[in-house]
Formats: sequence, structure tokens, C-alpha cells
Amino acid sequence: MDDRRLHGREPLFDTEPPGLASRLVGLRPHQLRSCPYEHEGDLPFVVFAGGRGLGKSALLAEVRAAYRGHTPVALIDGEEPQFAGPPPERPGEVWSPVAQALTTVAEQLAEPVTGARRIGFPRLASGLLAVAAGGWGDRDVPRIRQEAERILLLNDSRSFLDGFAGRWVSKVVAKLIASMSNTGPVVEPIIEATLESFSEGVSPTHRRLRRAATWYRDYPNAGGNPKLGLILLSGHFRAGGDSRTHAERHLVRALLADLDDAYAGVVQRSRRVGRPVILVDNVQEPAGRGLMECVLRDRADGIRDQVVFFAALRGYTLPHSRLHSSGGTPMALRNAARRTLTEVARTTGWEPGASPSSRALLVSLPPLKPDDTLHIVGAVCRGVDVPPQLPHATHRLTGGSPLGITLLAESARQNLPRGAASLGALLTGDVTVHDDHDGRPAYQELLDRLVPGGRLDELTVLATAHDRPSALALARDRLPDDFGAAGVLGLEERLAAEGWPSAPGQFVGDPFLRALLLLRLHHLDADHAQWQAAHRTLVDHYGEQGGADAARYRLHHELALGKADFAVAHLRDTFTGTDVGTWLSALVFIASAPYFHAHDPEGRDFDGGHGHDHRAAVALGRTDAEQRPPQGVDPVLHLRVRRLLHAVWQLTDPLVLPDVKVAERLRFELEQLSNLRPSGTALLWRASRDWPTDALAGRPLRIPGDDEDGDRGGAA
Repeated sequence: MDDRRLHGREPLFDTEPPGLASRLVGLRPHQLRSCPYEHEGDLPFVVFAGGRGLGKSALLAEVRAAYRGHTPVALIDGEEPQFAGPPPERPGEVWSPVAQALTTVAEQLAEPVTGARRIGFPRLASGLLAVAAGGWGDRDVPRIRQEAERILLLNDSRSFLDGFAGRWVSKVVAKLIASMSNTGPVVEPIIEATLESFSEGVSPTHRRLRRAATWYRDYPNAGGNPKLGLILLSGHFRAGGDSRTHAERHLVRALLADLDDAYAGVVQRSRRVGRPVILVDNVQEPAGRGLMECVLRDRADGIRDQVVFFAALRGYTLPHSRLHSSGGTPMALRNAARRTLTEVARTTGWEPGASPSSRALLVSLPPLKPDDTLHIVGAVCRGVDVPPQLPHATHRLTGGSPLGITLLAESARQNLPRGAASLGALLTGDVTVHDDHDGRPAYQELLDRLVPGGRLDELTVLATAHDRPSALALARDRLPDDFGAAGVLGLEERLAAEGWPSAPGQFVGDPFLRALLLLRLHHLDADHAQWQAAHRTLVDHYGEQGGADAARYRLHHELALGKADFAVAHLRDTFTGTDVGTWLSALVFIASAPYFHAHDPEGRDFDGGHGHDHRAAVALGRTDAEQRPPQGVDPVLHLRVRRLLHAVWQLTDPLVLPDVKVAERLRFELEQLSNLRPSGTALLWRASRDWPTDALAGRPLRIPGDDEDGDRGGAA
């Protein structure tokens, strides 16, 4: 793929053999070359699913770029302000997110493409005018003129530049306004004037308008009368609730019928290569959800269309869906076919069922691979001296998040020449992502996109928690009284709904998001008071409990406060009497404590805030001479465990580049420990071989025996 394409998304954009987009649209991306259709009749409504930062919006934008100008294409985002509520002057009973979405989609689909003229949407325009007229009782002529002109401009298949469309629209608008008397309802006169305007003239355009005007005679209870059909549609829309949903479904059907009309006939089909494409970002929002559900219901009822829908869903389920089975149970895409992006590379394997949600194909987007990260960093940082370990360390930190990789690569481009030497420095360094905005820390840019919508302060504190009880302890001690248990449960639900993974032993399961939140917590104040208070709360919480698990959690937070002696003593004293696998697991968990430059018990930075990392010095034995092991313990074992703890702490820190010398020392210390445990020699020896390699490659340290059948070359 060339540089304009998205890394790691080849199954969608491949041309030889054809990827998913080519097979559904019938066109190869960025080309006017046709491609055999995979689905000739029923089409799947493709929903790309995943959490924030996986590149769903970028994927849809690339699809639009790939087909724009070649086939009709439209892109809407359900989170755009235009779908949040009606304009100030428009009554709410004649506006809905779905109706607004249809208008926006039609305006984009109308644009001419190579070899074919504009598409007109007379059926949709007739319905939208009938709906809008329900709010024209105030006789606000300027507003009526503006709304009517926008809707009527959807009608004409000629270019707006030739003047005909503008003249025809002005004429019809004048007729509509003249049809309104000073008193009484206006819906019926507006519909009459609209149908009359569509029936005038003998040109092919007017014949098409007349044919479209009769379409509403099939509206339920219209009795073959298109005027009555439009009146009923308008009334159902204003009624709200299920009646409005019924009306919206017919408006969506009108849009699709107009598209079918544009492709009808031998001449039209010969001029139009490929199917029209509608892209819906944030389909979980009302505008996108309503549009999708109308399409799915019609397709399930046997009403076919030939539009390719690609949507992006935040998370992996559609909450609070209006789709219902015959029993009235919310379905929320539960019957959708589920695939990974790799699985649809050559065929979807999709077959529709009887339910509406079975007409959807849910495709989960995978994180990017280490090689993708290498290519992205290389492309963005072209001409910049990049440390060789930076791409793999970036992948380890981000877990393959396209957003994280791209923004860190941009920070590297801007901050490596300024002296940044670690991923932590790239995250705290200012990065300018828009030319018209000043730079600010990269971690703030990332959190703004990954955790919008409030409660960032609370989630920042709760990122230190491991489960609900520890989160509740933090809420009681560190968060406002009105947050409490309900706030904790609400954030739990929100993380799950937005597609963030769960993980045993972590309240915030995603390692990348957790790392960003902990970095923010550390930088909330100059003396790190809030950082220390949160960890001290958890030290106290786990100190009140007994058992090995509580001890590991308590030592993890002691280490986060810079107090390593407790962890060294625990690991030293349990080395000979604990199962080796359990001991190694405890070592890795305790050493996963977040680390920021050393500070004393009062919160003062040892080095004045320059971010000096003393862990390498400890791991390499440079501080051994200053240490006095406690009386009665084996000093050799004590110092070896101390060095080993700091080596693992440094090498597994996602915010730093792993130190090759520390990795070699890790190998040596594990080898030496294997001599002290005859029964556990094999596991310690295996760790001495695997851990340094894994750490330098950006992979997690695996406990020997945990994944004997796993892929030892897998990425983090």
C-alpha cells in the first residue's frame, strides 16, 4: 500500500485480490476499475466495531477519499453538533436527528461523479417538505424560504451552476409561500403546492418529478392518494415516539428509492460504475442508530436496496437499541454476524437471517502490529534520528492503538530533536497537532480524544485501583462525596460501553489508557501530592487485608511511592518457600508499579525534576556499596533480589526505552538465583533466557509454564 493508505487495514482496501470495500462497492479504491460483487442481492450493513483510538473515523474517511468522484458517497458523524438538536428557530416536533442525517447524506450523494450527472432526490424532498411544513405555522417567511430552498435543491439532477435549479427552486418556494393563508393549518396547502409544482412541465426532469410525487400513494392508509400519504407522514412525524419512527422509516426508504431510480435503466447503469456508499461514524448516536435501524428493518422485510453502508460503532454492542423482535425484546445487534477484519479479507461468509439485526455484519478492528508501528514512525519521522528501540517501545506502550502510535510518532518528530530520550518525555513534551493551535503535552491531547465527556479527574484517580472494592476505597478517601459508589459503577459501565477491555487486577483494563491516566495523576500538582495520596490510600486499603494477594497489591503501591525496601524484603523472604512460578508472578506484578522520577517521602524530586531514573544504577549494582542489608539475612540474596526487582521495574516500564545493559544483568541475576532453588532451577533458567529478549522486543514478561503452547514471538 502507498503512503496515503492506512497501515494495518489492507483487508478493507486491497485491490489484488480485492478487499472488502472492492467486493461490496464493485470498484477498486482510488480507481475507476470495476470489481465483481461478492453479494449480488442482499447486502450486509457493515459495522466496524472497537474502542476509542482504533482508527474507525480514519477508516471511514479513507473509504470516502477512495471513492469520492467515482461513485456517490456520503459521510456523516453522529456526534456532530448538527445532530444534537434543532436550530433555535425550528420547532422540535418537526426535527429529528434522522431527518437531519437524511438531508446531509442526500446533499453529499447528489454530487456528480465521473461519467454521470447529479442525483436528484424528489421522493425524499417531498417527504421532508411535508415534515417541515408542520413547523411553519408562525409564518416566518425568511426561515420558511431558507428551509424550503435547502430541501428543494435536493430535487434537481442538473448542476446548480447552470442556473435552472436556482430558478426552479425560487419559483416553487414562491408558490409554497403564496399557498399559505394568514390563518389555519399550512401542511395541506404546502403539500398541494408541492405536488402541483412536481406535476408541471414536460421535460424528462418533470416526468421524473411526477413519477416521484406519486410514490407516497403507497403510504399506509393513504388509499392510493399521494397527498393523503404525505399528510399522514407529516402527522406521524409530529406525533413523536413510535409514530415518528414509522415516518422516519419511510423517509429513509424514500432516499433509497431515489438512489435506485438514479441507477434504473440501461443508460444510467452504463454511466454509473459501482454502488453508492453511505458512511456513518459514531453509529451508536441517535442520528446513525436511527438510520441504521430503518435500513435493517426494511431489508429484513424484503425491501432491497443496493447501497453499501459502512458504519463505525464505539464499543462492540449497540446499547438501548430500538430494534425489537416479535416478542418486544431489545436486540441491540445481538444477531449480527461477527468477524475480525482479517476474516473478511477474501470473503465475508455472511448470510442474512430473519431478524433485522442479522442483516448487520459486525467487523472488529484489530490493533496495529509492530511492523505497522515501525512503518508509521519511520514515515512520520523521516529525516529525524530515531532510537532503534523506539518503534517497538511505542507499540508496547500503545498496544497497537493507531491514534496513540500516530500522535507519539508526531511527538517524536517534534521532540526528539529537542532532546527527548524516552516515551515519557514524548508524552509530556508539547506537540502541535494543528497549525492554528499552540502545542501542549501529548498525553493531554490523547486523553482529550480517549476520555471525552467529563469525569476525567475521577477516572484519573481510579486508574490506580485494581477492582471495585479498591475503587470504592479511593472514592471515599479521594473523590467528592457526591461521586461515591454510583460514580464508580457509572465509570465501570462507561468503560465497558466504549469498548475498553477489562483485565484482572486493574480497574482500568487497557494498559495504554491506564498509563496516560497515571501520568496525568502524577502531573496534577508540582509536589505530586495527589499521586502520593492515592497510592497511600491503597497501601492502607490492602494493609488492612490479609493474604498473599493483598501483600502484592500493597507492595505494588509502596513501590509506586518510591519505597522499594518493603518489596525487596518480601521477595527475599519468600524466595525459598514459595512456588517459583508464583514468586516470579509476584515479582512481575510488584515491579509493574508506575515509576516517575525519584522523590523523597516529602514529595521533593531528588534531582530537581529532571526525570533521572535511578533504577538502572540499582539494577547494575552501582549502589550496592551504599546498602547495609538487615541483620540476620543473607546479604548476597538480599542485594541480588534488590537488583533483580529494579531491573524488572526498569525493563517493563512502558514509558522508557529498555536498557540493554540492564537486560543483560537481568539474565545474570536470574541465572544465579536458579542455583539457589534446585526444585525451581528450570523455571528460573527459562526466565533468564526469555525475559531479557521479551523486554528488549517490547513483549510482556511471561511466567515460564504459563504459555507453553503460545507463540513465543507474539507482540505485546
